[in-house]
Amino acid sequence: MNLTGIVPALLAEPALRAAVEHVRARGELDVVGPAGVRAPLLAALSGAAGPGPGRPLVVVTATGRDADELAAALRCYLPVDDVAVLPAWETLPHERLSPRADTVARRLAVFRRLAHPEPDGPAGAVRVLVVPVRALLQPVVAGLGELEPVSVEVGAQVDLDDLAARLVDAAYSRVDMVERRGEFAVRGGILDVFPPTEDHPLRLELWGDTVEEIRWFSVADQRSLEISDRGLWAPPCREILLTPQVRERAAALVPQLPGAVDMLDKLAQGIAVEGMESLAPALVDEMVPVLGMVDEDSLLVLVDPERIRRRAHDLVATTREFLEAAWTSAAAGGSTPLDLSAASFLSFTQVRDLAAVRGLGWWTLSPFTLDAGEPDGADAGVVTSGVRTLQVGARDVERYRGEVERAVADVRALQQAGW
Repeated sequence: MNLTGIVPALLAEPALRAAVEHVRARGELDVVGPAGVRAPLLAALSGAAGPGPGRPLVVVTATGRDADELAAALRCYLPVDDVAVLPAWETLPHERLSPRADTVARRLAVFRRLAHPEPDGPAGAVRVLVVPVRALLQPVVAGLGELEPVSVEVGAQVDLDDLAARLVDAAYSRVDMVERRGEFAVRGGILDVFPPTEDHPLRLELWGDTVEEIRWFSVADQRSLEISDRGLWAPPCREILLTPQVRERAAALVPQLPGAVDMLDKLAQGIAVEGMESLAPALVDEMVPVLGMVDEDSLLVLVDPERIRRRAHDLVATTREFLEAAWTSAAAGGSTPLDLSAASFLSFTQVRDLAAVRGLGWWTLSPFTLDAGEPDGADAGVVTSGVRTLQVGARDVERYRGEVERAVADVRALQQAGW
């Protein structure tokens, strides 16, 4: 649903207008108002639905569900491709379980867009990046934005063997028949591949070395469906690819982790195994924070900051305990200790310090404020504890819970009052 027509009316409210006018500020600001004003305000701050130039936004939420719901609301005010969600792993950083392939591919697609945005389309620049705090706190392998997706369009000249090798290098599994995300199959001049970011797999039909047609197909009966107008765009399925350097490091780790010999032996042979991501700090050169990958002109906005702070504290405490327990037995008897703390969640304070160093600002959208005073001045702003606060003159929607007569009476009263 397109709701862009609502934005100009909302910006007539002094506090919302003041927030948009100060979007270039890199300090701290707290906007207090009901949840309903958040999506249109963020759209206006980004510049796509507001009067000013705006700036890219990094919007932090307490949970993944909150992130998905906010992104859905934002797409009512912004083009669909302008909004992206960076999902968090379903596993803890040191847990010997791998995140799902579709989660990893969605993350890598976002990192690619941040590092190398295309002029337009689903791989274009991200105007609003919505990040659950769990994804924000977790360091990632440096250089993920440089991993190129396997991309093919109709009419392209390709070598089928080379294309299959590129998919293997991107951690896709070769099978006889594609049934799950992250798989591909080759039959004659046909390549089936299921990118984890797509709802359906794709079938590439070649005539010689020329891609004649790219269609979706059904997993259930393998029958071709409609033509794909976007071609093939398949990001990698793992955040650690088994390059020669990674395989050498895995072999060198065997004396240090006697309890993980099976895992390390397979990695050294180039075989991806469950839980390999837990060894990331030892297998790669560097881990970097997510905030280090966003545009330097971005504005950091926290939605419900108290919930985010509590969630961050719980995550840090949990991952610390898990790190101490997960690898103690695995390293028993090892010749030297192994430090995997580089993959641990950052603290809330560390994230705030990094935002200050990069000049990303620290804006919050809160449902309430501790200040009991009335807004002061034309811009509805007050200053509490050194942080400027804008109090929005709005309230939450009344929940009538099936009381139709009361709802109609309230609508009639609003109409009589001139609304």
